[in-house]
Amino acid sequence: MAGQSDPQLSIFTAPEVEFLAEDETIEIVPNIRMEALNMICGDFGPFFPQIAAQVPLWLAVALKRRGKCAIRHPEWMSVARLTQVLEAERESPREFQPLPFHYVEISRLLFDHAHDDIPDEYMVRSLIEDIRDVRFHKVESGLESISGRTHAVKLKNLSAMEVNIVRPFIIRTLQAFYKHDSPQMILQPEAVGNRRPQVADRGPRRDLRPR
Repeated sequence: MAGQSDPQLSIFTAPEVEFLAEDETIEIVPNIRMEALNMICGDFGPFFPQIAAQVPLWLAVALKRRGKCAIRHPEWMSVARLTQVLEAERESPREFQPLPFHYVEISRLLFDHAHDDIPDEYMVRSLIEDIRDVRFHKVESGLESISGRTHAVKLKNLSAMEVNIVRPFIIRTLQAFYKHDSPQMILQPEAVGNRRPQVADRGPRRDLRPR
């Protein structure tokens, strides 16, 4: 991903963003009885067969891999809801529809590990891909409007992955504009690290050491 080699931009890799998304909670339906799990991030359970429970996504995926639960897809991943979002995205060229901050990562994890729990999986997958394409086209169109008079960029309702992708371009673009207009305001990291603090001239110094 662009910008990963530049530590000044603090860009996450796609797996790192997905790792953060795994703390999002999701509903599962266990098919076994299990005692409560006491973890640093909280206590979960006890679990009983056919009784829904809320757990972090990483735990849901781990249980699903072992055949110990079914995962209930979020309400926003229904065909009806995604169709509404897609239509609204197309009708509003300058606005982004509200979606979960980690909708890209959540859907990818569910497609990879719980596709059999998603009704109309192929339609849901297609709708999410279309929504992503429309939203990225909006982002590209918005970035084209950045000029030397732009001091900040506000993009409401962007997801984590979308922010992570556009951040390096926006930062470099704004830095280029600022450096062109006011180069003295842009301090390079090397200059900052090597610059010594200036000491005011207080006149001739006297040697006070004992002779």
